[in-house]
Amino acid sequence: MNSQAPIVSLSAADLSAAIKAKQLSCVEVMTAYLAQIQQHNPKVCALVSLRSEETLLAEAAIKDTELASGNYYGWMHGLPHAVKDLADAKGLVTTRGSTIFIDNVANSDTTYVARIKRAGAIIIGKTNVPEFGLGSQTYNQVFGTTGNAWDHARTAGGSSGGAAVGLAMQMLPVADGSDYMGSLRNPAAFNNVIGFRPSTGLVPLSESYIEELPCNGPMGRTVQDTALLLSTMAGHDPASPTSLPIDPAQFLQPLGRTGAKHSHWKGTRIGWLGDLDGYLPMEAGVINLCEKALGGFRDIGCEVDEAYLNYSLPELWQTWLTFRHWLTRSKSLPLYADQNLRKQLKPETLWEITNGAQLTADDISRASGERARFYRALSGLFERFDYLVLPTAQVFPFAKTTHWPKIINGKPMDTYHRWMEVVTIGTLSGGPVINVPAGFNAAGLPMGLQIISKRYTDFASLQIAAAYEEATRWNLDRVPPL
Repeated sequence: MNSQAPIVSLSAADLSAAIKAKQLSCVEVMTAYLAQIQQHNPKVCALVSLRSEETLLAEAAIKDTELASGNYYGWMHGLPHAVKDLADAKGLVTTRGSTIFIDNVANSDTTYVARIKRAGAIIIGKTNVPEFGLGSQTYNQVFGTTGNAWDHARTAGGSSGGAAVGLAMQMLPVADGSDYMGSLRNPAAFNNVIGFRPSTGLVPLSESYIEELPCNGPMGRTVQDTALLLSTMAGHDPASPTSLPIDPAQFLQPLGRTGAKHSHWKGTRIGWLGDLDGYLPMEAGVINLCEKALGGFRDIGCEVDEAYLNYSLPELWQTWLTFRHWLTRSKSLPLYADQNLRKQLKPETLWEITNGAQLTADDISRASGERARFYRALSGLFERFDYLVLPTAQVFPFAKTTHWPKIINGKPMDTYHRWMEVVTIGTLSGGPVINVPAGFNAAGLPMGLQIISKRYTDFASLQIAAAYEEATRWNLDRVPPL
């Protein structure tokens, strides 16, 4: 640990070690983070439903007393933590970004939140989200709009926008998030942090017997911090039949490979998907910046070649729409059925629900079959490549007053989320996808790369991300102008 560094600038790993060694008290840490929040959060609206300073400092003091008596909870002992406002934290409001739930106080913890608490974290509040997490633009009528860490007038991305900005502006050591259509990846790219979508089932999601496309996962300022939080969130839950029976302690292991520097990744094959052979419209500068960032993989010994997905991408989009409509309708139908509540739903939510109403069982079955065919095509690519890489977003962060981009490079966007199509391959793969920073454009706006790995190879995904991170150091050496 750098003893001269401000507390809030320490990595979560270093902060945890300092608390355990009693080099820093939990009260000192909480005091530093609350000061950072007080100074910077009003500018960006990243953290919401904050608990009182008096209460939080009292809980930090209890953590210090427990530590002094030998009662150490885990690596998050005394760390301040804010929960994404789509998940429940007992005693706090879960608004889901909707005025409908403005008084919805949670009476229990979501599974992964309970695990974070058991690891010693102190819950300080929530992180801001779009209404019901729909759309990669964090705005709602409850708390307002979250500004980007690098340019407060621009979008933070979403739906884990508040989490990403809280991390980037050093108001949180680590952050939890969720991901359906890039919600862990897109805001991470827009704020120069790490966002990891794990393999389906690695982090328990629900009691459903059907494999679901959404997932919960970790975010961090570094890959190591992200892996640490994953070690807490992951692991089988008997109440979640699709959760995986894995040992989450594997994510506490060192991420580096043994061998000479820049040689232990020699021969690793990276497939560059780019803009999917011209299919995806990209804002000027995105592809050039990302292709330059590929040098980070070459620097650690990887071989980078162009990759082509042998599958109909328009068909993949239709498969995506079917699943998206189905899930949104199934979760939101009770709200839609109530005429008074329906008036409080934003147009994007209503659009998803009404389209979902037209689906039949045959439509769902057909989409499942198409997803299986896509998975076989993706598996074919993984016979040639170890990892697949493509941009995390098709545009740089745009004005936060814009709900969503209507046009990209001359091509109109026909839905509120068409501009995010680049993330659907990773979601539908069911495998781990991690966002790593790709650098900045001339205007100082961040971009990221998605690394897609084979299903269930989550530790290997974190390993190559860590090696790339050390080679490029975009998130290690550059922070927002606080």
